[in-house]
Amino acid sequence: MSRISLLSSPFLLGFEDIERLIDRATKGSADGYPPYNVERIQSPDGDADILRITLAVAGFTRDQLEITLSDSQLTVRGKQSDDKAREYLYRGIAARQFTRTFVLADGIEVESADLSDGLLAIDLKRLEPERQVRTINIIDRK
Repeated sequence: MSRISLLSSPFLLGFEDIERLIDRATKGSADGYPPYNVERIQSPDGDADILRITLAVAGFTRDQLEITLSDSQLTVRGKQSDDKAREYLYRGIAARQFTRTFVLADGIEVESADLSDGLLAIDLKRLEPERQVRTINIIDRK
């Protein structure tokens, strides 16, 4: 059975990569942990907007978090291990692992990452491409 594409219009040529990115984004983790926000903030120089992803990672240290960027895919991983030296009478806070993935558009760069008060903030900057208008010559083929 074939799948109907969202970008199957004959006027949308060469968008196969975008469709593949949409598929990758929708196959992300269905788990809601850790919760996150995505917001648009004004850059300090007022030059461009910054996208900020904020993840609630309470209990994780910098050493337990890993941020990677590969093939336009930003991946945040957290890994905690059990402390064998502790004897719990009740355990309501589990040591857990997570992977959260975001697919980035072309022209978006990771600017910085900061961990403070249990919140991991990752700032992304969109580089504005130069707008070009080009006239195409029409030739006679006889």
